[in-house]
Amino acid sequence: MSTAALRPAVPLLVLIIAGCIIAAIGNGVRTSFGLFTLPMTSDLGLTRESWGMAMAIQNLAWGIAQPFAGAFADRVGTGRTVAVGALIYALGVLGMAFSPSAGLLTITAGIVTGVGIAICSFSVVMAAFGRSVPMEKRSLIFGVATAASSFGQFAFAPISQGFINAFGWQSALVYLTMALLLIIPLSYALRGRTETPAGHADLPFMEALAKAWGHGSYKLLVIGFFVCGFHLAFINVHMPAYLVQCGLSPEVGSWTIAVIGLFNIAGSLLAGYLGGKLPKQLMLATIYFSRAVAIGLFMLFPVSEWTAYAFAAAMGLLWLSTVPLTAGLVSLFFGARYMGMLYGVAFFSHQLGSFMGVWLGGFVYDMTGAYDLVWYLGVVLGLASAALHIPINERSVPNFSLKPA
Repeated sequence: MSTAALRPAVPLLVLIIAGCIIAAIGNGVRTSFGLFTLPMTSDLGLTRESWGMAMAIQNLAWGIAQPFAGAFADRVGTGRTVAVGALIYALGVLGMAFSPSAGLLTITAGIVTGVGIAICSFSVVMAAFGRSVPMEKRSLIFGVATAASSFGQFAFAPISQGFINAFGWQSALVYLTMALLLIIPLSYALRGRTETPAGHADLPFMEALAKAWGHGSYKLLVIGFFVCGFHLAFINVHMPAYLVQCGLSPEVGSWTIAVIGLFNIAGSLLAGYLGGKLPKQLMLATIYFSRAVAIGLFMLFPVSEWTAYAFAAAMGLLWLSTVPLTAGLVSLFFGARYMGMLYGVAFFSHQLGSFMGVWLGGFVYDMTGAYDLVWYLGVVLGLASAALHIPINERSVPNFSLKPA
C-alpha cells in the first residue's frame, strides 16, 4: 500500500497550525467540564450520579458518533465536517448553560455536546493530517496534534475557573460557546478528502470494519483503548471534586487539570517522536503499566496540594500519549484511506471506557461517599491493558482493500 501523501488544499504548515488550534479549543472546552461539577450540582440540586450520567452519556454519544464522523470526513471532506461539528458542539454547550434539570442536561451536555465533539474532534483533524503527511512522519505529527489539544486543556482549565469565579457557571458556559465558534472559520484550512488509491476498492463501512476486525492486532488495540478512556474521563470529571473532598480548594482542582494538560504536551510530543523509532505496541504497554503505578502510588500517600500536582504531572506525561501511537498503528495497519473510520471505531471503545469511568465514579461516590473503589479499579485495568498490547504485531495488513484480479 502506498505511503505517499496527498497534496493538501492549503500549504501543509497552514493545515497543521489550523488543525492544532481546532484541537486545542475543542479539547480545552471539553476538559473544563469537571470544574462545573460542584457549582452546577449545588445550584441545580443534582446528585453526583446524575451529573456523572450526563457526562457519561456525552462520552458515549461521542464514541458512537465518532466512526460515522470519521467515515463522513473520509468521503465528503474534513473541513465541512469539522465546521458542522463545531456548530453542534457550541449549541450543546449553550444548551448546557440553560438546562435546569438532570433530564435536560443529559440531552444538552450529554447527547448534543457529545455528537458535536465527535464531529469536530482531533480524531477527525488527524485524518486530515494522515492523508497529507508522509507515513514516516505521521506519528510525529499526530503527536504534535495531541500536544496541541493538551495545550488547550492547560489553557482552558484556569480560564474556565476564572470565568466561574468572576461571572458564575452559567455565563462561563456562554463564553466557552463563543470560543467554540472560532473553529468554524479555521476548518476551511482542512478542506479536502482522502482519495482511494488506484487499484483499491472503496469499501463500504461495514465491509471495511469486518475486514479490519478480523485482524487480531487491531482487535487487541481496540479493546485496550477502553482503559485509556476509563482513566481519562474519571480523572478529568471527578478529580476536582475528589480534591475538594480531601480538603483542598477548587483552584487546586483546576490547576491539577491544567498541570495534566501542560505535562501532556511533552508526553504527546515524546510519544509521537518515539513512535517512529520504537515498537508502538510496547510503548503503549509501558504507558498503561506506568499509569497503574502512578494511580497506585497516589492512593498510598496522603492527598495534599503537592501530591496532587505530582500525580497530575505523572499522569500528564501518560495522558494522551496513547493517541499518536494508537492512531499510528491504525494508519500503519490499513492506510490513510480508512483511518478516520477505523480509528473512530477504536475511539468508540475508548469512549465506552469513558462512559464507565464517569458514570461509575458518580455511582460509587453516591453509594459509598468516596471514590476509592474506582481508583483501585483503574490500577487493575491499567495492568490488564498493558498485557493486551504486548502481542500486537506492528505491520501493515496486506491487500486490505485491493480489488479482486
